[in-house]
Amino acid sequence: MAEPESTVINTNVKQKDPSTALVIAVTTRAIFNLEEEHKLYLEKGKEEYTRHQQANQDKPLPPGTAFAFIQAVQYVNKKILESNPAERDLFDILVLSNNSPESGVRIINSAKHYGLEISKFCFVSDEDSTQYLKSHGVKLFLSADRTDVCNALCRGVSAALVFQQEVQAPSTPLRVVFDGDAVLFSDETDQIFQEQGLEGAVQYERAMESIPIGEGPLKAFAMHLGKMRKKFGQERSPIRTYLVTARSGRDMGIRAIKTLREWGLPIDEAFFMDGAPKGPILAQIQPHIFFDDGLHNIQGAQSVGVPSAWVP
Repeated sequence: MAEPESTVINTNVKQKDPSTALVIAVTTRAIFNLEEEHKLYLEKGKEEYTRHQQANQDKPLPPGTAFAFIQAVQYVNKKILESNPAERDLFDILVLSNNSPESGVRIINSAKHYGLEISKFCFVSDEDSTQYLKSHGVKLFLSADRTDVCNALCRGVSAALVFQQEVQAPSTPLRVVFDGDAVLFSDETDQIFQEQGLEGAVQYERAMESIPIGEGPLKAFAMHLGKMRKKFGQERSPIRTYLVTARSGRDMGIRAIKTLREWGLPIDEAFFMDGAPKGPILAQIQPHIFFDDGLHNIQGAQSVGVPSAWVP
């Protein structure tokens, strides 16, 4: 499908090649805190919202949940280009918005204010803006709208729902934490657990130990991240990846580790929590983003100030 007519190219940023870049699309409510404006939109309608955004177009929006993640991604690009100025395997950020171009001026001005390296702003009036993700080569989509995320996942694009929260911007390098089942891996073992309980799941894992677990919705994104990470030695990599899973290391860890090895996916650290809360370990890691399919884990992460994204 052709690009939407209202795509604004950011000429201040070097444009990336979408065929080689890791393209991440974020919605405006994922990257900026627009909760007050969204409330106005729901209560007073689109015209009042547009009027408000135009009146405040020079007032920068406060950072949202995915803001620190986007900043860390920029840091990775900088480090990659320092080691090889001709490198094309970079992160490319585009903003996908249901704003009209008129009300989108504030979004563009806010990105410029913070020095965010966003290459394109796509203002789409269609109800389902996710139809444009594939044409832009998007590998990860972050949105504050559950319907958007479900539509993107149905279209085969890695996607997650971000919840608005106060986020302390952690320092570099980029730190990304993945849950295992139903995020990096398929939910096959989860399903056995629901049907047969823990003992059934453990027996299933032992029987399947030498067979890699199926792919989960974020595997493709994690693989591309791993490819970028391999450009650096472990000591000086600007990317660190983590697996924090409810699995127990003793009974269900071996298959997970063998699967990662089979995929060739480098993970810096793996934590097998055996059902214990993930909040304390996440507070220690201080990731820029944490992906999980369990809402209780997302809430635990939020309670310790960790930017979280739910994979429904």
